[in-house]
Amino acid sequence: MRKKTLSLVALTGVTALGLAACGGGNASEDGTAGGGAAGGTTMRLALNQTEEHPSYIALDNFGERLSEATDGRWDVDVFPNETLGAQQEALQLVSDGTVDLAIVSGTQLENLNEDFLVFNLPKVFDDVDHQMKVIHDQEIVGDLYSSLEDSNNLTVLGGFTQGARSVYTTDGPVETPEDLAGKKLRVQESDLHIAMAEAMGAAATPMAYGEVYTALQSGVLDAAENNEVSFYTAKHFEVAPHWSYTNHLVGLDYLIINTDLLEGMSEEDRAIFDEEWQATYEEHTQLWDEATQEAIEQAKAGGATFTEVDSAAFDEPLSALADEFITNESQQALYDAARAAAE
Repeated sequence: MRKKTLSLVALTGVTALGLAACGGGNASEDGTAGGGAAGGTTMRLALNQTEEHPSYIALDNFGERLSEATDGRWDVDVFPNETLGAQQEALQLVSDGTVDLAIVSGTQLENLNEDFLVFNLPKVFDDVDHQMKVIHDQEIVGDLYSSLEDSNNLTVLGGFTQGARSVYTTDGPVETPEDLAGKKLRVQESDLHIAMAEAMGAAATPMAYGEVYTALQSGVLDAAENNEVSFYTAKHFEVAPHWSYTNHLVGLDYLIINTDLLEGMSEEDRAIFDEEWQATYEEHTQLWDEATQEAIEQAKAGGATFTEVDSAAFDEPLSALADEFITNESQQALYDAARAAAE
């Protein structure tokens, strides 16, 4: 596994020297994004996860396969741990062409085109398999994924799952919305997530992720919501050991690329690139499933319990949020297509 250590300071220095003038910090003589060892194009990809995360592993393998399949004409260097900046910064750097690709959350793209909100809605996806089917179906997402090309020079290629999110609490399992009544539930800082918590019966409490452990431990929070991997790796199971399978939301990250760079690929290389990207998100989905199962086993060993809920009691109020947050015809069409794909 290849590990990259270029800092944002170093990247800025390279840019200042003018080597990034044509879509990347290591521009080759023909103006393409990167200068590989044999004159190929090495694309830099910004990631906010560690080298152990499924996203890094799958993307690093992507680079290796792409280089082999194109005889070194294209390669991908993955820079983890926000080395090239946090997601908001990375988004702008890809738009500028200073960085070539990035993994960003659905919320980041929602800020550029509100139609991306549809895939952030609770209950739009039944599970991870349904999500992957929808977000890689060009009949559904083609116009959405190209919608930022003219305005921001960004093309969305597809996405990685963040897994199904559920609720976990400090003082006992949750089986119905009534069990969450009055409980302070940490959510991300967005109107949609606040409404989601309230629909589940809780008192929404927006809070930065890094503060959640201490807040649960001290009683400032009674509950939080996330996927099993984060539940375990952040050690939240130590202070809120009661996991309840509300499965209210299937989280989503997107892979974005600089549009000019993508359009500069030959037809042959673009076909190889698309094929290897498909292999990458399929590998990531498998890795995520394995990481989820491991997290559940480890959390149980640490004292956590996992409880099924009254799904219908949660589904009805959560599904109603679509009527509140969908505000135009294009959003409604995306939502309807996504739901139809589940049938």
